[in-house]
Order: sequence, then C-alpha cells, then structure tokens
Amino acid sequence: MKVWIDQDLCTGDGLCEEIAPDVFQGRDDGLWIVKEEAKHFGTTTIFDGAEGEGHGPEGASGLARVPEGMEDTTIEAAEECPGECIFIEP
Repeated sequence: MKVWIDQDLCTGDGLCEEIAPDVFQGRDDGLWIVKEEAKHFGTTTIFDGAEGEGHGPEGASGLARVPEGMEDTTIEAAEECPGECIFIEP
C-alpha cells in the first residue's frame, strides 16, 4: 500500500499524525508529509529531501510506502482527514 498527501487540500489540522504518527509528520512550514524511513523498510528507502526528512509536499510524486502493520491506521487517518487530502493506492 502507498499513500500521499495533496498539499492543496491539506487543512493543517494534524489528525493524520495523531492517528498514524509512524506514517505522517508535520513540518515547520505547516505542511504535513508522509514519512518513509529506513527503519520501516531496512536499507531500501527513497528520500526526496535530506535523509530522514521523508517525502516533501510534491503531491502524488510524494508517494510513499506504508510501513508494514500500519495499513489500518493509515486508512483511518485518510477517512478522518477534514481536508480529504490523503490518498491511498494499492
């Protein structure tokens, strides 16, 4: 499963991080991003920014893999998101 955030729709409420902190994180600029860290996938990881910063606010190109076992909470975060900005792909 993969997930991404449409930054144009994000309301900045942070419910996604409250529900699934291993998947989402807030940035200093008020944008919410999808994390993809080496600890989730061993040594195979793609970073769009500096190592450890996760996927930046580039929409669908910020597509990231959901950590194993976090599928249900990621779906819940998408369903609870007031901005309806979280998109999940198989």
